[in-house]
Amino acid sequence: MSFMRISRTAHAASLAAMLAAFAAALPLSSGPALAQTRHHRHQQQQAGAATGAAAAKPADQDEIGPAQDRIVAVVNGQIITRRDIDDRARLFALSTGLPMNDEVQARLRPQITRQLIDEKLRMQEIQQRHINVPLSQIANAIADIEKRNGMAENALRDKLASDGVSMTTLIDQIRAQLAWTGVLRQQLGDRARISSADIRQRAEAIKSEAGQPEYEISEIFVPVDDPKNTGDALKFADTVIQQLRAGAPFPIVAAQFSQSQTALDGGSLGWVQADTLDPQVVAVAREMPIGAVSNPIRVAGGYDIISLAGRREVGKQMTTVLDLRQAFIPFTSPLNPQNPTAQQQQALQQATALSRSAHDCATLEAANKTFGEKRPGNPGQVQLDRLNPQMANVLKPLPNNTASHPLVSTDGIDIIMVCSRTEKNLADHNTEELADQLLNDRVEQVSRQLNRDLHRKAVIDMRSTS
Repeated sequence: MSFMRISRTAHAASLAAMLAAFAAALPLSSGPALAQTRHHRHQQQQAGAATGAAAAKPADQDEIGPAQDRIVAVVNGQIITRRDIDDRARLFALSTGLPMNDEVQARLRPQITRQLIDEKLRMQEIQQRHINVPLSQIANAIADIEKRNGMAENALRDKLASDGVSMTTLIDQIRAQLAWTGVLRQQLGDRARISSADIRQRAEAIKSEAGQPEYEISEIFVPVDDPKNTGDALKFADTVIQQLRAGAPFPIVAAQFSQSQTALDGGSLGWVQADTLDPQVVAVAREMPIGAVSNPIRVAGGYDIISLAGRREVGKQMTTVLDLRQAFIPFTSPLNPQNPTAQQQQALQQATALSRSAHDCATLEAANKTFGEKRPGNPGQVQLDRLNPQMANVLKPLPNNTASHPLVSTDGIDIIMVCSRTEKNLADHNTEELADQLLNDRVEQVSRQLNRDLHRKAVIDMRSTS
């Protein structure tokens, strides 16, 4: 068992809003990345931040000047300004569609201030340990997320710039997220090794729970480090929930504002059993509808906001897994169905001929290479019940090793083939999944403990947030 599992989770760590910001500056690599699931149990410890840090400035900077340059806090000699806080608030508004007026900023500002203090402490620890993140690692992380979200290069970068969101803030966020995994790697040491006995013990515990419910959950954790801050945290949580219920993407909001290590996976805990969750969370998950977003749930150390993606019995969830191949013929310009170009008409002829002549997956994958591999010839295994209804209707009746009819979109034509079908019990937990669960429990505990220690040793001078 290697701690590199945690490094790989950081590839899913950043905000989708960061993608375009880096696209023009960094050489992005290709290749699909599978999102891994994470889980944890909340400990009665102070929660720390999961994302980057505000830019450091000398502590003796003159406070006289524009309102946005006003110092709000000094953390071990490094300052946080009103501009840093407002930049983060604008980023939140841009990600969620929230109108950024004075009332909204007033609701967000206290909690964002505390989050930036936590992030500043993390960055100071990262620097003290001389942990650096290679640009190639940042580029690979961004490339993975970009592909997963189907985002065009540079589009969001331009939007951020037009809305006045600091690009430095985004760069610092992703660098800090990746570097923090290095801190936790050092802090864990030998505890990062999950023994076969640990895995066997957890497997036996899950087996004993057969037939009991387990839940596929994502979370946003809002910490309360001081009882007097409970009201601010609750206002912040309510603001987040309103936007989630209005359609804001849960993974993006979690990656920005959840202060748990699950933020590195957009808040995903994966499939978890009741004994690994806070009792208060279990009580809500047991009753809430699939796809819903909860009200704030009071747990040790703060508030949890959860989204329930699924509910099943431990040890039982049968599904059909498809092994697919595809050939994609790209268009050189977007399709106008009423006026297709000569190239598009030729592409349809090629796709029709291939659909009739291809009788095995190797042929289809080879054909995809001749068309430039604009999409992967082997997209990997997919669950039939997770496909959108239109695609499921195409693939469900399609015999193995038979090409689909040409599937036309605005950017090209796809031909898909099912190589094999396998009935799989998704509730079976393999050794790697169990090791991931156990390791990430330890990571969460160590992260919370280290954040508490950093606060205890810190000199923090709070000033006006108004």
